[in-house]
Amino acid sequence: MKQVEINNQMVPAIGIGTWHMGSDQAKEAAELAAIRAGIEAGAKLIDTAEIYGKGASETLVGKAIKPYSREELFVVSKVWPENATKQDLEKHLDASLERLQTDYLDMYLLHWRDQVPLEESIAELDRMREKSKIKSWGVSNFDVADLEEVEALPAGKYLAANEDLYNLNARGLDFDLVPWQKERNIPLLAYSPVGGLHNNLHADMLDNPVIKQIAQKHDASVYQVLLSWTIRDGITIAIPQTANAEHMKDNIAAGNLELTAADFAAIDEQYPRPTHKIPLDLD
Repeated sequence: MKQVEINNQMVPAIGIGTWHMGSDQAKEAAELAAIRAGIEAGAKLIDTAEIYGKGASETLVGKAIKPYSREELFVVSKVWPENATKQDLEKHLDASLERLQTDYLDMYLLHWRDQVPLEESIAELDRMREKSKIKSWGVSNFDVADLEEVEALPAGKYLAANEDLYNLNARGLDFDLVPWQKERNIPLLAYSPVGGLHNNLHADMLDNPVIKQIAQKHDASVYQVLLSWTIRDGITIAIPQTANAEHMKDNIAAGNLELTAADFAAIDEQYPRPTHKIPLDLD
């Protein structure tokens, strides 16, 4: 399975996303089974956030990982921008840790950039790293200019990852952000790697005849082709979300799919590489 280095350790390039999970008690058993199926299939990184279901996603993840060795997992959560202050960040981190039933996070991300001064939020994230409540920190929904600001801060050298929406039909990041991160060996966490819930990206990619032909050639699913494309550069960890255990196992298996140069060329014809700066896609 393809691996990516993140905070000085190697993790499989397909992780587990949990956006939209945890809020419906009737779905909890299926969601727990799906997360555990992903772990047992080889996934290590699990991504969540305090805002997902107002903490319900973190609670779900805490339950899901309980049977497993904590040291074998890489748990990521996020602090909402308005909570990323000197006064409040640690309090919100502690609440996330309680919901996750763990005493540390492998990575804590600033979910968004908003009105709190960036320097204040980053300084607090780094203070949590120094206190060993988190092993590393990063950002989410940041573009190149934002990352350059982080890099210039006193703690900027500890920036360990950036999470953005990235998929075949939303590949604006390929123009400048992916090269910028690759040059610095800063991993990209790709959310909505097979499309988002609030746009039409999903159906377009799933129905594309060229993608279907490539999937058939490799005896793979369309989802696996899309995920294999997403992690092709060696610095990207895709975090697809599903509450279906079989679909989860299918997703994780995409880490073993090797697309050919001809496959990538055919895909580029359908979804061309950007030739100019494109604003971040958000879902």
